[in-house]
Amino acid sequence: MEEPLCCCEYVDRRGERNHLAACCCDCEDLDEGCERWLTCKSLPPGALERIADTVADRVRVPWFAGAVKVNVSLVPPLVLLPVFLHVAALHFLLGLVVLTSLPVVVLWYYYLTHRRKERTLFFLSLGLFSLGYMYYVFLQEVVPRGRVGYSQVVALTCGLILMLAALSRAKKDPGYLPIPASDVKSSCQGLPNKSVRGSSNGLHGITVSGAAGSRAVNGEAKGYSRMSAEESEGVKKDWCAKCQLVRPARAGHCRLCGRCVRRLDHHCVWINSCVGEQNHQAFILALSFFMITSVYGITLTLHTICRDRTAFVALFYCPGAYSDYSSALSFTCVWYCAIVTAGMGYILLVQLLNISYNVTEREARLALRDNTGRRLLALC
Repeated sequence: MEEPLCCCEYVDRRGERNHLAACCCDCEDLDEGCERWLTCKSLPPGALERIADTVADRVRVPWFAGAVKVNVSLVPPLVLLPVFLHVAALHFLLGLVVLTSLPVVVLWYYYLTHRRKERTLFFLSLGLFSLGYMYYVFLQEVVPRGRVGYSQVVALTCGLILMLAALSRAKKDPGYLPIPASDVKSSCQGLPNKSVRGSSNGLHGITVSGAAGSRAVNGEAKGYSRMSAEESEGVKKDWCAKCQLVRPARAGHCRLCGRCVRRLDHHCVWINSCVGEQNHQAFILALSFFMITSVYGITLTLHTICRDRTAFVALFYCPGAYSDYSSALSFTCVWYCAIVTAGMGYILLVQLLNISYNVTEREARLALRDNTGRRLLALC
């Protein structure tokens, strides 16, 4: 019987027993990469991916039943966000550079992961940590100034709790279609596309009409009625070769999740999940609560730092914002919140616009791609 793992041992991706103390040992790809870098030689194809996989597999923390793997994408927001915000609070020009570069870096990372079709916890970690850190700065730097009442703090906290509750609900099942059993899946793979017909309820059924269908499977379709061309094209359009099922109306396949989702809207990186039939309402609620809470928190902070000015004017003109470090940090966090709020407001506006036209984000993009967007929006 194999001995249980101690708190610092783990089973690596090759199935071998390893120890945290040996995290820098036995890494041929990393040794080769360093040697080539020192000798100014180019790396072989795929070397960087192998090095990244090895590093990601060895970043672990000790635990009772063995070292637990830490998702590397969780670490950068926890470390870089406070550092960047504190650096931005040192001077106005530093704040301008940092607050301009942060959205660019986030968008670059989004397009990088989207092109590689990778799921990442970076954006979810960034969003949740940003909420927690902004709330911490508000309690530590803004509330002690005495211009924010107890009831206002309670209202802001309640809005934050409601937003997190809606976000938790949005993280649940978006409406994944059930995966076919192994026997059904194998039978699906043996059928040609044109002989498959979707069931009326849209589940992963295969119904072939009468004896003609059963004999068509065995290659004996001679002398029996065949499926019309329109029916065949409709089945081909609704058939998902990845999940081996017939999708119901308005369902779609998510390349990142690898599943078909009922009434698929889009894959949201901020919740690391799809938005579909079962969590679309919670997603809209989470965005709405975030907008209300964020705008309310920005207003309270600006009224505290820049007195006798409206929130909109104080956001662009606040002479005493950099008079002390506490005010500078609060003002920098306000601008960071304003940038994030503008981005989330755009997402919410697009969602409400799609709802008003009774279309999903996926349907709108397909319509624009097929040059039918103007007809979809009834502009013609």
